[in-house]
Amino acid sequence: MLTCRDGRNGMAQASAEQKSPPTSSTQDLHVLGVSPLPSPRQLKSQMPLTEAARRTVIDARRAIKQILLGQDRRMIAIVGPCSIHDEPAALEYAHRLDSLRREVEETLLVVMRVYFEKPRTTVGWKGLIYDPHLNDTFDMAAGLRLGRDILLRISALGLPAATEFLDPFVPQYLDDLVSWAAIGARTTESQTHRQMASGLSMPVGYKNSTTGDLQTAINAMLSARTPHAFLGIDADGRACIVNTTGNRWGHLILRGGNDLTNYEPQAVAAAAAVLESAGLARGLMVDCSHANSGKEHTRQNIVWRSVIEQRAAGNRDLIGLMLESNLEPGRQDLAADGDVQKLTPGVSITDACIGWDETQQLLLQAHQALR
Repeated sequence: MLTCRDGRNGMAQASAEQKSPPTSSTQDLHVLGVSPLPSPRQLKSQMPLTEAARRTVIDARRAIKQILLGQDRRMIAIVGPCSIHDEPAALEYAHRLDSLRREVEETLLVVMRVYFEKPRTTVGWKGLIYDPHLNDTFDMAAGLRLGRDILLRISALGLPAATEFLDPFVPQYLDDLVSWAAIGARTTESQTHRQMASGLSMPVGYKNSTTGDLQTAINAMLSARTPHAFLGIDADGRACIVNTTGNRWGHLILRGGNDLTNYEPQAVAAAAAVLESAGLARGLMVDCSHANSGKEHTRQNIVWRSVIEQRAAGNRDLIGLMLESNLEPGRQDLAADGDVQKLTPGVSITDACIGWDETQQLLLQAHQALR
């Protein structure tokens, strides 16, 4: 039976101490070791929710719910980097976006995309929580602390934060600082993630599958609206049974699929009709990236402008957009020698993003069109 290892680099320790398991062993045959983490309660007590951050989260969640109900006529704009890997750059982006948020708040509820977990099709960097030092040391205790610090600083500005929850343990550490959450295209079909969503405290967007299928996300929404009981951890990190009430604050996200787009008026109308036939609200969000842009960041503006044009023409089914944006456009790879000092600040290390200048232009143009 495995026991937790002390130290910040349990994987490295385990590798160094690896021994061939007894031939009679029937468990942990491919596990090198495990490392302890602070409990959610410990981390939150060390990095408590401030009153400013609490007010940001409460106000943003309320506003998003009102938009979903049709009581707030603004659109939700989830805007920010594909993933966060550099705290100073993330905070610089947050300050810029907060200033812009105030300029457009009459028509847009701007929420910063603050993604710490990245689902990988095969392998690759899995996000700040998993590998905050970008060097395969997997110092997840530091990753959770860094993620919470970033969310505290962003929320203290008055800028709401959005994230995708991938590992079902992570919400216990960060959910009090998140105003909107996503269940991604690769995990919408997962029972684990549907159960998790049923207990989340914030509104949740469900992406259609990578093939473009809407029914997977609709099934997820229906499932997450109902109570569930499942295995999880409590605030002290103990294994437990989690019982939930169900989360009715869900909506569909159109992200395209199989190299096909689904942001055009016909696709939007068809999606809204499918939602209605399932007994769900017609409101939906469009992801300007991924298949809708053909995975070309330079085409996100085409999707954005189309959606704004549709909404300005009176389509109330469109309640929001997602935009992958960073300080600088494009993307970069980690250096082969692992030297993080070689990275250009403000450039994505996952999916390519548009730069700040274009981001500002698109939000201001949308504000004018929606007034």
